[in-house]
Amino acid sequence: MRVNKIALAGNPNTGKSTLFNTLTGLKQHTGNWPGKTVVHAEGFFEHKGEQYVLVDLPGTYSLFSNSTDEEVARDYIIFDQPDATIVVLDATSLERNLNLALQVLEMTNNVIICINLIDEAEKKNIQIDEKKLARELGVPVVKISARNKKGIDQLLDTLNQLVNGQIITTPYRMTYSREIEEAISKIESKLNGYFDDKYPSRWVALRLLDGDEDLIVKLHNHNNNRQREVSTNGVPISVKS
Repeated sequence: MRVNKIALAGNPNTGKSTLFNTLTGLKQHTGNWPGKTVVHAEGFFEHKGEQYVLVDLPGTYSLFSNSTDEEVARDYIIFDQPDATIVVLDATSLERNLNLALQVLEMTNNVIICINLIDEAEKKNIQIDEKKLARELGVPVVKISARNKKGIDQLLDTLNQLVNGQIITTPYRMTYSREIEEAISKIESKLNGYFDDKYPSRWVALRLLDGDEDLIVKLHNHNNNRQREVSTNGVPISVKS
């Protein structure tokens, strides 16, 4: 039977680990990511006949590879390409948490935004219109309280529908200045066919513009069938595909 790979991402202190434990119970194990000191936690669960392996990514505020935690989380999403990524947000700090969510939306279409700690938000009279947020972000949004197990069934049903293709997402992608958008378009045109659409070309273009040398090396290693040259900012970059 096919097992769906699910990534669990989020800022620190959003209740991500509580949700991980709620979903997987005792069916989990931990170790270290290969070559890293960062803890790697995996758990297993079933829902409506579907089997899932849930990978708890390190809690991070961004995915720009400024730390080992960020690098691990980024690499899992982009290279392992899970069937879905659940991004856990704190309902009481939604604006701050959305930064990570927007970065994930640049990387993959199969995303569920999970707004946790909704019970704490209600105590502070914070009202969140998840339907409007879902329309704006182009992906499902589910409100939960992992601690009280509120909304868990809805989250699991939504996940089931997403991995089975019953939900079609149209993720929001940030628009930058005219100069940056032109540069992105030029790089995307040169990337066309390099990766056989395996990686999101817009996201790769953004990272190349940022001069993410570590990513360039990893792309080189993950795509070693043929070699071409990509140029950004006038600097030739060797990439294999």
